[in-house]
Amino acid sequence: MHIVVGIDVGTQSTKVIAYDAENRQLLATTSHPHQIIQRDDGTSEQEAVWYIDAIRSCFAQLSEEIKSKVVAIGVSGQQHGFVPVGRDGEVLAPVKLWNDTATGPQCDALTQRLGGEEAVFDLLGNQILPGYTLPKILHLKENRTQAYEKLAHILLPHDYVNYYLSGEFWAEYGDASGTAFFDVRSKTWSEEALRAVDEKRNLLGMLPPLLEAQSIGGRVSKRAAQELGIPEGIPVSTGGGDNMAAAIGVGCVSKGDLVMSMGTSGTLFGYSDQVIADRAGRLAAFCSSTGGYLPLLCTMNCTITTEAIRALFGYDVKELDREAEKAPIGCEGITMLPYFTGERVPNLPGGKGVIAGMDMTNMKVSNIARSALESSVYALRGGLDAFVELGFEPKRIILTGGGAKSRPWRQIACDVMGLNLVVPAVGESAAFGAALQALWALEGGDISAITAEHVLFDSEKNHTPDKGASSAYDEAYRRYQRYVEAMTPLFK
Repeated sequence: MHIVVGIDVGTQSTKVIAYDAENRQLLATTSHPHQIIQRDDGTSEQEAVWYIDAIRSCFAQLSEEIKSKVVAIGVSGQQHGFVPVGRDGEVLAPVKLWNDTATGPQCDALTQRLGGEEAVFDLLGNQILPGYTLPKILHLKENRTQAYEKLAHILLPHDYVNYYLSGEFWAEYGDASGTAFFDVRSKTWSEEALRAVDEKRNLLGMLPPLLEAQSIGGRVSKRAAQELGIPEGIPVSTGGGDNMAAAIGVGCVSKGDLVMSMGTSGTLFGYSDQVIADRAGRLAAFCSSTGGYLPLLCTMNCTITTEAIRALFGYDVKELDREAEKAPIGCEGITMLPYFTGERVPNLPGGKGVIAGMDMTNMKVSNIARSALESSVYALRGGLDAFVELGFEPKRIILTGGGAKSRPWRQIACDVMGLNLVVPAVGESAAFGAALQALWALEGGDISAITAEHVLFDSEKNHTPDKGASSAYDEAYRRYQRYVEAMTPLFK
């Protein structure tokens, strides 16, 4: 066996997969849940030690035979989180997450210091949004002064896990591009953006060096090897953000495919050889973790929405699906705005969930259930519109995440997008992508050839769009957009 391991440190849990590349066989998948610290001011945080504890738990669930034959390891991590680390490697404060909206004032202040939104876009190719990392550093400076004074290393979650595994610091272009202190055009850290946080301290010197995607970042240390039960000295690949790793895990490493990930958040992204920067702010201009670019739309509420409605009515997943299937397309006029944790696109950190259009004839559980499924896809449809407008030619949708398990949700996504839809055979796409990147770092070669060999699709979950249904969804989508425009002033 030729076993590569992928670690995905997500928001809800950490997952580890062991993959036998020689026989193209998924040997094991393990997971461990995370807690989340949330407060009414928009705070969303975790303790970094929870990630390490979860990794130890996941490896403890693997057999000794599998662990003894691991030849390389790769790490995927939730994007944008800020892990503040001191001189001796100690974590100084809780990790602020991608869905933390408490940094809105810091975003406004930083944007103003850098000359406004147009100047920021010209500098970075992106705007400074509450989810990104830069405002989190300013928030630490303003609210945790003692921790900020001890700050020696600015890390993202996957950078921190790499440090745990190897004792070395490095970064790569994919995850770095979501920080708001990275210039996507030149693929370099932005000293100017960092100086907007602090003109006196050398924050640039606290950032890890940037490595090329195929590089071996480091090797598993003696301590990590002993704790996890894997061989000492095996390569650790550069890794990447969860979306970048998922792109590898579903084979989105060349032009044409759009990946729709329906997890806690919703994302829509595709590979490009060139920067696709959206001045309107709908698509983030990210880099891929394979040497190219990964323009991406991210919404903050996807399965969060369906989980909230399930909890409201006391349904399990299948019961919600069955109830939603009773309702017609468009939910008889009921429209949901799924901004339950605020929203990134549109940029409404103070947004709230809305159920609109109810009257005495359509106020049914089935309509509300279906509106939860439809609204999450409508939010991502805006990304498809942006991709097409900016010259991207999508050929099909690759669907991943928890939403891919739902048959009605898959068909809704297919019909709303108007594209053929496929689902990868390996469900944990980010962890699988991290494992395949580790294989790439170990063996070299062409990443497209590697994904073509190892990424397979579940033929039983293929969907083709129904033209009649797509037309009906177009009308419901226009109604959704009208509600977004009407409610936006209330959330600003």
